[in-house]
Amino acid sequence: MDQQLIETVTRLVMEKLKDAENGQSNPITESKPKQEKRNYGSVKVWDHVGEERAPKSFVSQTASISEQSVRQSKPEDTKGKNPGVDKPRNKEQLAELMKQTPARIGIGRAGLRPKTDAWLSFRFDHAAAVDAVYGTVSEDILKRLNLFSVVTRVNNKQEYILRPDLGRRLSDEAKKTLKERCKHKPKVQIVVSDGLSSQAVEANVEDTYLALKQSLTALGIEMGTPFFVERGRVAVMDDIGEVLEPEVVVLLIGERPGLVSAESLSAYLCYKPRHGTVEADRMVISNIHAGGIPPVEAGAYLGNVVQKILRYEASGVSLVRKEQ
Repeated sequence: MDQQLIETVTRLVMEKLKDAENGQSNPITESKPKQEKRNYGSVKVWDHVGEERAPKSFVSQTASISEQSVRQSKPEDTKGKNPGVDKPRNKEQLAELMKQTPARIGIGRAGLRPKTDAWLSFRFDHAAAVDAVYGTVSEDILKRLNLFSVVTRVNNKQEYILRPDLGRRLSDEAKKTLKERCKHKPKVQIVVSDGLSSQAVEANVEDTYLALKQSLTALGIEMGTPFFVERGRVAVMDDIGEVLEPEVVVLLIGERPGLVSAESLSAYLCYKPRHGTVEADRMVISNIHAGGIPPVEAGAYLGNVVQKILRYEASGVSLVRKEQ
């Protein structure tokens, strides 16, 4: 996506978030009929049980940006699906249920086995999930984002899967590189990692990362030197915290792929992560992918969350308690 467009979208999202926090209404969206959507903080995302099938960004409703300008990914269109059940008891109700979920329902069977098309579809999605786990992030995207790479204590993908503990620790060489190349004690340290889905990084990290940077810049929050961790786990942020001592770490990492999406990205945040940090102190914005939270909106919203973490000097359960 064009960087100037991302900056424009990010600014509009942040204005919307600020209006929501101040209790102000948006005259553009006020005139539109009320639509049911799930609300993650102030970011509205696709609700698969609602009437609309495609995720619709509230920023795309503004006059300055058309729907064609903002890249909107649509989930699989189930309206044209035919039930695999030969003689359903209630055909209309089954068709309606299939519209409301991407899950495999109403696929039918041939004797004791799934039908051929359903089985082939399952094998295709399973293969995509395996490719996401064993794939690698291209050097092109790292160069575009100006990210240098470091590695964990994992030697290969097989060991990465079998030894999660090694993926939570940086190699000695990586620690040395971070000390030499990164800003020490920044307010916010942004980190990207392939995790369990290289495809999630390929598909979503660029828009999310650029929107996050723009959001933090607009909020006047200092950023450290960003970098990429190959074969990292979520808790690698603790090792990063020990080496660079940032106030907040934001880790953009590929989620474990499923049979609906193999391109789902998550953003983990933690206030002063160090060795011994418990999972309750981490927080996550997940499902950043087609059909979930649009990457640009997710990036802009993350800046808002970082601001809140810095204000309360807490994250996770501790942040919730302080807010109350």
